[in-house]
Amino acid sequence: MPDVAAGTTVEQVPPPPSDALLSVEDLRVHFHTDAGVVKAVDGVSWWVRPGETLGIVGESGSGKSVSALAVMGLVPTPPGRYESGRILFKGENLLEADEKRLRQIRGKEISMIFQDPLTSLNPVFRIGDQVAEVIRVHDKIGRIPARQRAVELLAEVGIPNPRQRAREYPHQFSGGMRQRAMIAMALAMNPSVLLADEPTTALDVTVQAQILDLLHKLQAERHTAVVMITHDLGVVAGRADRVLVMYAGRVAEVGAVDDIYQRPGHAYTLGLLSSLARLDQRRTERLRPIRGQPPSLIHVPSGCPFHPRCPFATDVTRTVVPLLLPTGEEPGHWAACHHSDEVRQAAAVAVADRGAPAIETDIRPPTPLRAADRAPLLQVEGLVKHFPVTSGIVFKHRVGDIRAVDGVSFSVGAGETLALVGESGCGKSTTARAVLRLLEPTAGAIRFEGEDITHIGPGRLRALRREMQIVFQDPYASLNPRMTVRNILAEPFRIHHLPEEGKVDHLLEVVGLAPEHANRYPHEFSGGQRQRVGIARAIALDPKLVVCDEPVSALDVSIQAQVLNLLEDLQEQRGLAYLFIAHDLSVVRHIADRVAVMYLGLVVETADRDALFERPAHPYTQALISAVPVPDPVKERSRPRIVVTGDIPSPANPPSGCRFRTRCQKFANELSEAERAKCVEEPPELVDRGQGHPAACHYAEVVTVV
Repeated sequence: MPDVAAGTTVEQVPPPPSDALLSVEDLRVHFHTDAGVVKAVDGVSWWVRPGETLGIVGESGSGKSVSALAVMGLVPTPPGRYESGRILFKGENLLEADEKRLRQIRGKEISMIFQDPLTSLNPVFRIGDQVAEVIRVHDKIGRIPARQRAVELLAEVGIPNPRQRAREYPHQFSGGMRQRAMIAMALAMNPSVLLADEPTTALDVTVQAQILDLLHKLQAERHTAVVMITHDLGVVAGRADRVLVMYAGRVAEVGAVDDIYQRPGHAYTLGLLSSLARLDQRRTERLRPIRGQPPSLIHVPSGCPFHPRCPFATDVTRTVVPLLLPTGEEPGHWAACHHSDEVRQAAAVAVADRGAPAIETDIRPPTPLRAADRAPLLQVEGLVKHFPVTSGIVFKHRVGDIRAVDGVSFSVGAGETLALVGESGCGKSTTARAVLRLLEPTAGAIRFEGEDITHIGPGRLRALRREMQIVFQDPYASLNPRMTVRNILAEPFRIHHLPEEGKVDHLLEVVGLAPEHANRYPHEFSGGQRQRVGIARAIALDPKLVVCDEPVSALDVSIQAQVLNLLEDLQEQRGLAYLFIAHDLSVVRHIADRVAVMYLGLVVETADRDALFERPAHPYTQALISAVPVPDPVKERSRPRIVVTGDIPSPANPPSGCRFRTRCQKFANELSEAERAKCVEEPPELVDRGQGHPAACHYAEVVTVV
């Protein structure tokens, strides 16, 4: 590839076509802070046509969201500053437009769906009024016609009983419903461009599928240009026409979606694809993560910013900035990589060998555990946890129960990983906390190494904490911000009156951190490093069982792979058993030995990992697996799709009979009236009806969905 001297700012970029609706050209957005200049966006160019979907991907801090906020004129100035570039919308440079003109464009011509709808919706205004406000700002129509139009929009995005729901507040909506309301607001004025910033990040996979299908349908009807910003490469594979990969505020690669996934031209893109746990493949080896951490945007490395993490790095990558240039064969495929040819060769070999890109490393494949080698460690029988629902202000009285866990049974063997999966609200985390006696069970039995621990006293329970630990979903919220890492890791030893000399430094080394990190505070670490600290705290006392409650859900894909490999290493070295809670089924297929699927407080299917994913028998399991996007454009476009409708019912008033019947595709489309009556009246037992493993469905039938 041609080179450019270090420090040069002139770059060759793919020119926008004549029919581009929105184009960003050589955009630089820097934030001037006390610590230095943060080069959040540093010479980025991209464009999108009418009716096209552009996917922008990259790790956190790569500049994806800032480039979209710049289009909307929402970058705070100061500390932000537009150093150079143009943003052309229908030929008009938005960077030269005044605030009045930008207000005319925002919401009407260009709209944005933000990542967290709960923080984007005003909690003191009704949903219908907030949608109507967008209409009234731009159309100057009366309050009543605007409200009527708001109800129509809510109906259009699939909100049931829209007239009634329009009078409700954001906190009365589920996460998926709030995101639908945000989409209604964004599309209220039929904009030409829709910027979707992580629109499905906080949603369950079933709700994510509903939202993505809704966006696709509305885009087709309105011919809207969509810019999809996400870290989920599976979502982009099935929804985008072109993909832009960003790293350290710059464009690393851009091209058609098939070219990016099958023939990547940048080492960073290849690394992202190699880091993925895939739903459509059996686990044969460890994940292959990108080494190290994303760079600070204040101190971006010289030369190619990716060179400290690049397996292809040479002297030229450390000193010379690579140009963004065509890769060769495919039109519109550009990459900023000195070793693009080597990357493409490595990708071609990997795709031919095993169907997914991979960078060769010295990571050892996992040693499979045989069921016969596992002694029973944890046994849970008929576990129930209900939370009382009370009424009254002065004289409270019980009016019902939240049936969070309603009769769950499972076992975990020594050295085994059992995954609990299901949508939010199905009872996974409550089950785990009851097992650890962080919540008192309402009924049932919990046995650890044969001992009934369901009702043991505080003294014995404290001693048992040495054997059972937990890794929480949010490491920042679970680490004391006023304590150094040394004090955090030494605390378990002090509580149990154990010597801790030298053990803190050893723990840090075990989880891949340096001893000098011990004197830092949690806020001084990245998300992946904080999670490593949380894992170190969990294994400090050599437990036998570790509950992992969504331990990688908040991490970028490359950091996620590092943490998953760490968990596997610790399991091999220490013989740990994991109760692994997750909603990401791709991660579950990689790390679990067995899987239990939960729905509304009950286990509805359980099986060995590969049996469950290749031969799911319960309609709910089939819908969950079908909704998970696969990072392969060809497979993702041709896969059978089962979209679950509606939201999960309230656990305070679950449906009679089969609890999944209100959302079940089999109940709605395949069963006779007599068969449906059985689903309504009779709760199905969790038994094997000939499919090879237990499933709680009267009409369980194996269906292939991967």
